Amino acid sequence: MHWLFTGHLRVDKITVKIAQLPASLQGTTLVQLSDFHYDGLRLSEDMLEEAIAVTNEAEPDLILLTGDYVTDDPMPIHQLVLRLKHLQSRCGIYAVLGNHDIYYSHSKAEVTQALTSIGVHVLWNEIAYPLGKELPLVGLADYWSREFYPAPIMNQLDSVIPRIVLSHNPDTAKILQQWRVDLQLSGHTHGGHIVIPGIGPLVLYYKKLLKQIPKKLRRWVTFFLGDCSKVVRYWEWAQGFHKVEENQLYVNRGLGTYKPGRLFCPPEVTVITLISH
Repeated sequence: MHWLFTGHLRVDKITVKIAQLPASLQGTTLVQLSDFHYDGLRLSEDMLEEAIAVTNEAEPDLILLTGDYVTDDPMPIHQLVLRLKHLQSRCGIYAVLGNHDIYYSHSKAEVTQALTSIGVHVLWNEIAYPLGKELPLVGLADYWSREFYPAPIMNQLDSVIPRIVLSHNPDTAKILQQWRVDLQLSGHTHGGHIVIPGIGPLVLYYKKLLKQIPKKLRRWVTFFLGDCSKVVRYWEWAQGFHKVEENQLYVNRGLGTYKPGRLFCPPEVTVITLISH
């Protein structure tokens, strides 16, 4: 499916304002990669190579990976890390896992071990300090896991300290409103897959469209397109930058192509520059 409605890789560059950002971190460059779905079908080797190349060209201070490295079977992670080991950043590579990375009981351990073997720091309800104590990095367990419980982690941080949060599923932004989140990085949605230019992801209107289709045909539509309504609740956050009350959220469209494919929704590498508010 990597050739079906995938489109060319796009590098999206954004600037994010962080209140109380230390002067020493002004202009810090982050690169976010997400949703590889590396399984021999959903991501081409050429696009993966290009994504790694443009990431390194950005000369990032930190590379952040936001989950779904594989689809179901975790075995392809061992081939994927042979490619990802070529990523380069000044302060390392940090990652969280997605729902597909914990699909089987052994998946989490296998994916984590493989990423760790190439020096990627996998965070599962953990806080790290790759940029120093003045800008913590929080990595949460996947929202659909039994271990998503952010309170003990978030409550460790003083509210005067800015922080970046990695959470695969953007729906968690609703829950995280009770804490300070200067920048949440998520994926999971693949940008909504099919986007109507000037209007937004088709999935926003999916349920209304289904009601217009005869019941006998609906099951065929859901078979080919999937039941997108179950992927996330807040499809309005399917891609790009959003303000969620006082917090800030960015959702990467991902690299892999999942059914029903992509249309006007190109795979993405995100280059983020941090500046003071």
